[in-house]
Amino acid sequence: YNPERIHFGALRVLNDDRVAPGMGFSTHPHDNMEIITIPLTGKLRHRDNMGNEGVISNGEIQIMSAGTGVTHSEFNPDHEHELTLFQIWIFPNQRNVEPRYQQLQINEFDKKNEFIQLVSPNKDDEGGWIHQDAWITYLDADPDRSFQYTLHSENSGLFVMSIDGTISINDITLNRRDALGITEATEITISTSTETQVLLLEVPLIF
Repeated sequence: YNPERIHFGALRVLNDDRVAPGMGFSTHPHDNMEIITIPLTGKLRHRDNMGNEGVISNGEIQIMSAGTGVTHSEFNPDHEHELTLFQIWIFPNQRNVEPRYQQLQINEFDKKNEFIQLVSPNKDDEGGWIHQDAWITYLDADPDRSFQYTLHSENSGLFVMSIDGTISINDITLNRRDALGITEATEITISTSTETQVLLLEVPLIF
């Protein structure tokens, strides 16, 4: 947590959470925020005031458009194993929308050496969708590979995090859980040094 770097454009936070066995977050409110949850290991039990209740596991993502307001709770239902997850908050491009819940299986998660789109602004596109001109993309790559990512908009910035492994972008090296904010670029090249998992968040810089 760095109070001088609270957000990157429309990206409010990227939380790297570890939840102990049987623990979690009791019922709490959100409004006017797009919330994306990506379990890494373990299971997440979700319950909200829209009537949604269930368990989200690795290979799935959860999206909530908080809009006019939602309350929800999140717990690790396993009393032996830790839960790890990313939770991403993105400012919406519309305020006070009707709250919405989406949970979906990403069958492409196990594909190697290609970009997998998890989230976009388009309801009919791959993955889930949110109320913002933002894209979340995942890459699981072998060592000694090179990948070009082209931004969707000249108004976007790109926040790149090495989930695991080592990558380089323009001679800047990122190791496990390092991240880099990129502006004023239309395309980047990611080079891998090891087995690597990468998360790319393309968001408007001005919104």
